[in-house]
Amino acid sequence: MTKLGVGIIGCGNISTSYLKLAPLFKSLDVRAVADINMDAAKARAAEFGVRAETVADLLLAGDIDVIVNLTIPDVHFAVTKQIIEAGKHAYSEKPLVLTLEEGKELRDLAASKGLRIGSAPDTFLGGSHQLARAQIDAGKVGRIIGGTCHVMGHGMEAWHPNPDFFFKPGGGPVLDMGPYYITNLIQLIGPVKSVAALAKSTFATRTISNGDRNGEVLKVETPTDIQALLEFENGAVVTLGASWDVWSHRHDHMELYGENGSIFLPDPNFFGGDVEISGEDKDIVTVAPWDHPFSVANYEETRANYRCAGLADMATAIAEDRPHRCNIDVALHAVDVMTSILKAGEERRFVDMTTTCERPAALSPDEARALLA
Repeated sequence: MTKLGVGIIGCGNISTSYLKLAPLFKSLDVRAVADINMDAAKARAAEFGVRAETVADLLLAGDIDVIVNLTIPDVHFAVTKQIIEAGKHAYSEKPLVLTLEEGKELRDLAASKGLRIGSAPDTFLGGSHQLARAQIDAGKVGRIIGGTCHVMGHGMEAWHPNPDFFFKPGGGPVLDMGPYYITNLIQLIGPVKSVAALAKSTFATRTISNGDRNGEVLKVETPTDIQALLEFENGAVVTLGASWDVWSHRHDHMELYGENGSIFLPDPNFFGGDVEISGEDKDIVTVAPWDHPFSVANYEETRANYRCAGLADMATAIAEDRPHRCNIDVALHAVDVMTSILKAGEERRFVDMTTTCERPAALSPDEARALLA
C-alpha cells in the first residue's frame, strides 16, 4: 500500500517513541517534525533524519497527509483543530481533548471535511489485551458483570523535571493515566452508562526533587485521589482507583469478573504481560501466550512497545475505507467518562454519559502482522 506522509507537532520526550517505532509499520513514513521551539525541532530532526519545519509550514506541507499532535494536553484541541482546518488527518496523544464540547467540535469539523481523527492510547491493541479480549469474546468467563482497576502511585515530582502540568486542571491521574484504563475497559466490555466518584487532593503542594528545579514547590490545583464507580451499558459495575497520593499498594492493575469466572490483565499502559484466568473451580492459571506480534518484547529487550499501532491502523483504514480502531467516537466517549468522573467527584453524585460508541474491532494476530513492514 502507499505510505502516508506523517508529520509531528511537538518534539518533547514522547516524540522519540513515535520516531523510533513508526518504521515498524508499512503504512507510515515520518517526513517532518515541528515545534514552537525551533531548536527542539531541529535537534529531533537531526536525530532521526527528517525535516524540521515551523508549525505553520508543516500544516501547509504538500507531502504530509497526517499530523501527529504531541503537544501538551491543554492545547490538544487547538492544535488538532489547526490540523483539520489545514486539510490533513489528525492523530492526537491522549487525552484527545479536555472537554466534551471540544471533542464534538473536532468530530463535526473532521466529518465536514471528510478527514479522520485518531487518538492514543493504542496500548489496548497490544497482544496481551487482545488475548484477554479473545478470551472474553469466546465466553471463557461468561458475561462481564464487574471488576476493579487501580492506577496508583505518588506522582511525578520525584523524577519529572517539569511536572507542573500534572497538577493543574487538565492534569491529575484520571486525565493523565485514565485513558489507558478506560479505553481498555471500553474495548473489553463496551460503553459506559454512568459514573459516580469521590475526589480530593491529599497534599496541597508538591516539591520537585530532581533536576534544575530541585526544591521548587508547586501548588496542586486538581484532584489527585479519585475513587470512582463505572456502570457499563451491559450492566457491569467496575471500580476505578486513580491516585497520586499513595506510596505503595498491592492492587492488581485490572481484573474483570464474569458470570462463570474471572480474568486478570496486565498494566494497560503497556502492550504486553501475562493474562490470567479462572473458572468456577477458582484455580487461577496463566493463559497460554499466542502468536500476536504486539506481544513480542522489542523495547529494552524486556517489553513489548508498539506505539504507532493505532496510527498505522488508521492509515490502513483510510486506504481500505473502513473504521479505524483508535477512532474519535471511542476517544470522545473516554473523554466523556473521564470528565464525568471529575464532575461526579466535585459534585458528589452520579453523572450519566451523553455519548456512546461501538467497541473497536478486535485486532487478531494476522491483522496485526499485516500492519507491520
